[in-house]
Amino acid sequence: MATLTIISKPDCHLCDVAREIVDLVVAERPDGDVDVEELSIADDPALYAQWWEKIPVVLIDGQLHGHWRVSPDRLRIALNHTVGAGEEAE
Repeated sequence: MATLTIISKPDCHLCDVAREIVDLVVAERPDGDVDVEELSIADDPALYAQWWEKIPVVLIDGQLHGHWRVSPDRLRIALNHTVGAGEEAE
């Protein structure tokens, strides 16, 4: 299982688009193999300090996948690699 984190803020058009892409890509995957969480820089000063000029930010298992614009194809490849690698290691 992979954990995908979206770091966003309220009233952010790019964040809305990123969320839609994440939802679309995750919906194509088997149930339960990607856990999606969303964090807001408006709620966390440390997140704000680190990411304010790069949101939306997408992390996969805590590692930076991308920021500003999310590519559905690139996200699919990254999740296939991440989830597939984890299953082979078990």
